Amino acid sequence: MPDVYNWQIGRTMTYPYPEAHPNRQFVAVFNINRCIGCQTCTGACKATWTFSRGQEYMWWNNVETKPYGSYPQHWDVKALKLLDEAHQAAGVRPNWDRTQANAKAPYGVYNGLTLTEAAGPNEVVLGYLPTEAEWRSPNFYEDTSTAYKGGPFGLSPNGAALPEHQAWFFYLMRICNHCTYPACLAACPRKAIYKREEDGIVLIDQERCRGYRKCVEACPYKKSMYRGTTQVSEKCVGCYPRVEGSDPLSDGVPMETRCMAVCPGKIRLNGLVEVAEDGSWVETPHHPLYYLVRIAQVALPLYPQFGTEPNIYYIPPRWAPRAYLRQMFGPGVDQAIERYIAPSRELLAVLQLFRTTQKMIFRFEIEEGPLVREVEVNGKAWQMYNDTVIGFDAKGREAVRLSVVEPLYERPAERLNSI
Repeated sequence: MPDVYNWQIGRTMTYPYPEAHPNRQFVAVFNINRCIGCQTCTGACKATWTFSRGQEYMWWNNVETKPYGSYPQHWDVKALKLLDEAHQAAGVRPNWDRTQANAKAPYGVYNGLTLTEAAGPNEVVLGYLPTEAEWRSPNFYEDTSTAYKGGPFGLSPNGAALPEHQAWFFYLMRICNHCTYPACLAACPRKAIYKREEDGIVLIDQERCRGYRKCVEACPYKKSMYRGTTQVSEKCVGCYPRVEGSDPLSDGVPMETRCMAVCPGKIRLNGLVEVAEDGSWVETPHHPLYYLVRIAQVALPLYPQFGTEPNIYYIPPRWAPRAYLRQMFGPGVDQAIERYIAPSRELLAVLQLFRTTQKMIFRFEIEEGPLVREVEVNGKAWQMYNDTVIGFDAKGREAVRLSVVEPLYERPAERLNSI
């Protein structure tokens, strides 16, 4: 197999096809700390794309409750178990070498096998095919926390405190990661799966697909799904008409996907980043996604050790066990949480851009405002400024302007009751 460079694991790895990169890449950041588990994103995706016969069990967007929930059931536990068994068989002890972290490898180097490297002699990618029963519900164990050790009447004398709650869960919102090195694409014997040159969205050619389900088996995130009525596989399409700017509401500029646009918790930020010929992101420090992922490094990939280089990133939750989070998001977890808890002046302003406009934001500017708060966070002084952040669309036009401190509007006396 050819060698390709994966910046998320800090090294080259084997992949069935030589490196080839799009001009721009579809990217999103999800802030787990803000998610309220309302499933509005799930419903919006379902109502837009998977409402037809044969798609009843298809949830291209789903929100599962960790650590117990998953859709399909046990997808991550099974993928991790397969990878662990492959490491044991090869006599490899996987680990992350943080001492080798640099600009090209921000998380250090992963010294373990990826899913393509761990594949057996008759496999392209190490994977498994979920059973029919495992697809039956997208929200098993919803809102189910870990065990609670209470005192009399079930009450804890200590309460809950950071950095780790005694009883915890968090919501993990998932769509297709539109990976740089998609496992589904690698495994397809029909070559029916491709990445679009203009935006890196991964699609399945419905005419070429024959429903062999190799993509379903190979995708570690299980975001390729088989449709029995048409006997082909389907997956998240990244709402590409909106990304293209062809939606009637778009005004000719790229828009965020449906699941992003409806989020009431303001946890999502979606856009396109420029990609260089070598696959690296073109340095654009005033692009909000580039800033969050590459500069502030508060947004991390999901299971980077799988080796697919996913393009959906997560700001990890503050209250869950760090060991669990490191397994899920890699070794950058501690730094990401520390920076999120006490954000820099620039980071705090950029965080305000989440879910403020349906238009994708390609650049931001910050107008400095007054100091409004001084406190101590984790033993260090922290200052908050009421800066104004401005987001610009693909044509360089101002799309949104808002302050760090939300304005307070008082209803006039003559209209105290809105009814």
